[in-house]
Amino acid sequence: MKFRPLHDRVVIRRAESDTKSKGGIIIPDNAKEKPQEGEVIAVGPGARDESGALIALDVKAGDLILFGKWSGTEVKIDGEDLLIMKEADIMGIIEKTIAAKKAA
Repeated sequence: MKFRPLHDRVVIRRAESDTKSKGGIIIPDNAKEKPQEGEVIAVGPGARDESGALIALDVKAGDLILFGKWSGTEVKIDGEDLLIMKEADIMGIIEKTIAAKKAA
């Protein structure tokens, strides 16, 4: 199944969270805090202004973003847990530096 968001909505795949604390204690799934960053999977065409002109989104598929703790609606598409949220709930795009890319 393919899913295409409408208007200014964005589909996000959450970043993986750590399963261990810094002390090496394994944290159960229900006690883990969900990460507030993720990858944009799909974007809608944009919102319309008062005159009806289409305003394109600032994010695109593949962007790594930071979003609010309680943002979005959790959905399951093709067995994968994803988030759908409005672009306004996105706080910013995480830009990786060249040095960080080389270290990875």
